[in-house]
Amino acid sequence: MLRDITLGQYYQTESVIHKMDPRVKLGGTLLFIISLFFFKNYAGYVIAALFLGMVIRLSKVPFRFMVKGMKTIVMLMMITVVFNLFLTQGTPLLTIWKLTITQEGLKMAISMAIRLTLLIIGSSVMTLTTTPNNLTDGMEKMMGPLKVFKVPVHEVAMMMSIALRFIPILLEETDKIMKAQIARGADFESGNIFKRAKAMVPLLVPLFISAFRRANDLAMAMEARCYRGGEGRTKMKPLVYHKRDYIAYGCIVAYMVVSIVVGRLSFLP
Repeated sequence: MLRDITLGQYYQTESVIHKMDPRVKLGGTLLFIISLFFFKNYAGYVIAALFLGMVIRLSKVPFRFMVKGMKTIVMLMMITVVFNLFLTQGTPLLTIWKLTITQEGLKMAISMAIRLTLLIIGSSVMTLTTTPNNLTDGMEKMMGPLKVFKVPVHEVAMMMSIALRFIPILLEETDKIMKAQIARGADFESGNIFKRAKAMVPLLVPLFISAFRRANDLAMAMEARCYRGGEGRTKMKPLVYHKRDYIAYGCIVAYMVVSIVVGRLSFLP
């Protein structure tokens, strides 16, 4: 399951989405996520799914590669669905023992499941098509106005990018530690969910040690290269908008208008 986490990974290929300015992808992802919380009917989710499908098609990233990232949030999705099913007040549909499924709860559970699915896949598109360096540059440019308020924009963008990049690295390290302990007789598969969670505890100490070692190596490497923050630094590849980026902005605005208007129409289911 650790290998199924796609967040933070980069998929190398030639596509229009890969060539886009990272600011377009960051802004587009943020707007896409925001739009998911405005819908009042399923028509909005259909438009969002079609838009996301078009972006995935243009990115040339295999759809199965993005879908496998959903395996890691199945438990979270199930908990969300169950809580919405049984804890939402409304018109009763079905009673199981002392628990009642309501019409409003069923609708909310389906909406939350769809919303989580689109949110995770949409975020994965951004990280799979953007290198960590471009992601850092894009964040720094977008947060540029915050420099007026003395916010260390470059440092914040660097920390966010490093944290995102460390996700697949730590997952790979966890996988190595698990295999080493399995070779020594450890069992992580048998038993119920609580026993399996308890079996994971011995992984924490070596994982934390490895994480701190990697962080220290990274800090020493940055010091050795005389890194002193973003003040006065220049870019080897400055971010410049091209025609495709303006077209992408237009498509995003059109999607936002159509999806939110249609998604909030009260006469649709």
